[in-house]
Amino acid sequence: MKIAIYGQYYQNSTEPIIKDIFSFFSSNNVEMVIEENFLNMLYEKQLIKKEYKTFSPSTTLDNSFELLISIGGDGTILRAAALVRNSGVPLLGINAGRLGFLAKVQKENIDSLLQFVIDQNYTTSERTLLGISCEPKNDAFEELNFAMNEVTVSRKDTTSMITVETYLNNEYLNSYWADGLIISTPTGSTGYSLSCGGPILTPDVKSLVITPIAPHNLTARPLVIPDDTEITLRVTGREDQYLVSLDSRISSVQNESVLKIKKTDYKIKMVEIPGETFLKTLRNKLLWGEDKRN
Repeated sequence: MKIAIYGQYYQNSTEPIIKDIFSFFSSNNVEMVIEENFLNMLYEKQLIKKEYKTFSPSTTLDNSFELLISIGGDGTILRAAALVRNSGVPLLGINAGRLGFLAKVQKENIDSLLQFVIDQNYTTSERTLLGISCEPKNDAFEELNFAMNEVTVSRKDTTSMITVETYLNNEYLNSYWADGLIISTPTGSTGYSLSCGGPILTPDVKSLVITPIAPHNLTARPLVIPDDTEITLRVTGREDQYLVSLDSRISSVQNESVLKIKKTDYKIKMVEIPGETFLKTLRNKLLWGEDKRN
């Protein structure tokens, strides 16, 4: 078995998690290929000494990999998705921080849950991605032009609101006067969109959510739309530029630029460990209490 391993940063609290992961896979004769920046960081911390094969952000993972393991939180998984891209390699998150919705393996039971990986006793769920194009052309969206959680437009260098003229399949919807606008996938519905009053969608729902950020018009509410809708945005404001973020990647865009957002023709596969379901995470995350079934 061959797996790729990625991490974003190192903290003292992460050290036992990393040691457990490397020890477990080594004892099970799993070939580990480590993202080169993460491996260099582990060498600097003298956490490991053995030499490993590496891959880089410019490397295309192929079907020789069983999966990619992300060590960190949900933000690390979103960055790992940029490494997976359209390769079809499944992604599994090991949570090294606070409880999230994407990292399925918790640090308290790493060995028992990773055994499911060794036994290939897991399923995958496909997660919708949002692609973006810009007119006039913006180089920031040429290579990594997709988001797993959300595409967000927001104000830049100003306290003034922006106007987001919005069209669905070329039909005018609304001009949102707000701090910004979030276009969220079902995966991202538990992130920024939720913080701004958007609904929670289960990952398999074939929908997107449009959520305004602090709208001036209090009747502007989040809107759920079919995921095959093409969304067109034209943003204006007092400043010459505004911000566009694709998950954690942020770029400046000129006023009056036209953004077209629609789902990509490929998806990210997330590993689903038996017993670690979305609803279980939802119960724990939102503190809805213990399971009341007899």
